Amino acid sequence: MPLSATADTSKTVKLERYNSYLRKIHSTKVLNASSKVLFRATLLVALVLVLLFAINYPPLSDSRAAAAHHLHRRSFLSTGIFSSSSSSSSSSLTQGAAWEKRVRQSSTAKRPHGLSVLVTGAAGFVGSHCSIALRKRGDGVLGFDNFNDYYDPSLKRARQQLLEKQQVFIVEGDLNDGPLLRKLFDVVPFTHVLHLAAQAGVRYAMKNPQSYISSNIAGFVNLLEVAKAANPQPAIVWASSSSVYGLNTENPFSEEHRTDQPASLYAATKKAGEEITHTYNHIYGLAITGLRFFTVYGPWGRPDMAYFSFTRNILQGKPITIYRGKNRVDLARDFTYIDDIVKGCLGSLDSSGKSTGSGGKKRGAAPYRIFNLGNTAPVTVPILVDILEKHLKMKAKRNFVEMPGNGDVPFTHANISSARNEFGYKPTTDLETGLKKFVRWYLSYYGYNTKAKLVH
Repeated sequence: MPLSATADTSKTVKLERYNSYLRKIHSTKVLNASSKVLFRATLLVALVLVLLFAINYPPLSDSRAAAAHHLHRRSFLSTGIFSSSSSSSSSSLTQGAAWEKRVRQSSTAKRPHGLSVLVTGAAGFVGSHCSIALRKRGDGVLGFDNFNDYYDPSLKRARQQLLEKQQVFIVEGDLNDGPLLRKLFDVVPFTHVLHLAAQAGVRYAMKNPQSYISSNIAGFVNLLEVAKAANPQPAIVWASSSSVYGLNTENPFSEEHRTDQPASLYAATKKAGEEITHTYNHIYGLAITGLRFFTVYGPWGRPDMAYFSFTRNILQGKPITIYRGKNRVDLARDFTYIDDIVKGCLGSLDSSGKSTGSGGKKRGAAPYRIFNLGNTAPVTVPILVDILEKHLKMKAKRNFVEMPGNGDVPFTHANISSARNEFGYKPTTDLETGLKKFVRWYLSYYGYNTKAKLVH
C-alpha cells in the first residue's frame, strides 16, 4: 500500500475520533443544561407547593413552640398593639390607633409644665399610690405592670381599677419585652421614669432566685437600654432598698456607709442595680436617682409583709411567728408609712435634674443621686403587734422563734438628712397612726364584720 494511502486512512480515523469527541461534549452540555432546567423547574414547583400549603394550613409546631407562640401573642394582645383578629388588617390598625390614643392621653400632663412619667410596677403597692398622687397634681402618668402572681393578682387588679378612675392607663407587659418598651418611648416623649417594678421579698429568693435576676437585673438593664437611646432621654428615679446595707452595723444607716456585704439575694440584686445605674449615668448621661426604701407599710400594701400577714392571722385566730435575733433580741424596723414614701418619690422626680445624652451619646455630666427614705424611728416587732391588737381588739397568738439564716437583718434605721436637705423630705406619720389607717382599710377591703371596730 502506498504511503500516501496509509496517511489518508490515518487522517480519516483521527477525524472520526475527533468528531465523535465533539459529539460527546455536545451531548454532555445538552444533558447538563437539561438537568439544570429540570432542577430549577422542580425547585420552583416545590416552592409554589410550600407557599400554597403555608397559606391554606396552620403551621406545624411542637407543644413548647406552640405555647411560646401563644404567650408571645397574648403579651402583645394584652397591650392592644395588635388586633385579636389577624384576618383584617384594617381592624388591626384601628385597634393599634386606639391603643396609642389611650397611651398618649394617659401620659399627657393636665397642668402647665407638668411631668410625663412612665411608672413601672404601677399596679403594685408603692406604684399605685405614686401614680394616683402624680395624676391628682396634674402630671401625665402611664403605668406598666406584668401582674405576676408573686402575691394575689386580684389585689393588683383592684389597684388598677383605682388608677382607671383617675384616668391612668396601665400597659400590661414585661420589662424584658424590648420591642414593647421601645414602642412606648416611640409614642410618648417621657420626661421621667419612676421605676418601681421589681421582684420583692427577702425570703422568696431562696425559693425562686431566677425571678430576681430576670426582673431586678435583666429587666432593669433592658429599661435602661431603651431609656438611654430615647430622644429626649428621661430622668430616672428608681426603687433600691434599705436591704443593701446588709451586714452593716453602723446606725442610723447613712448613704455613706458600706453596702458591699448584702445578706440576701434580693439585696444583692438591688446593690447590682445601683452599680449598673452608675454606669449608665457615667457613659450615657442619664440623670438617675436611687431611693432606698425602709419597710414601707399602709393601705393597699403587700400581703407578704409581716404587718399584713399578722393582721390576717390575728383576725382568723391563727398564731403568728415573731422572729428574734441572737440572745433573744427583738427585731426592729424603721417602718415608713406609704404617704411619706410617696412624698419622697415625688420630691425626687421634681428635683431629678435632666439627662444630658441624646440618641445614646452623652453630652455632659448628669446628676447621680442615692437617698434613704425612712421614718427615722425604729420600732420592735412585738410593739407593732401590740398596736395591731389594739386596733383589731383581738389578741394575737404569739410564737417566738430564732431568726433563720434567710437573709433578714435584725435592725434598720434610716438617716434621712440627705433627702431632707435635697428636696425637703420629712416623714410625718408614726406607726400608731399608720397602722390605724391600714387596719381600717383592711377590714373594709376584706369585708370583715363591723363588730371588729377601730379604737378611736
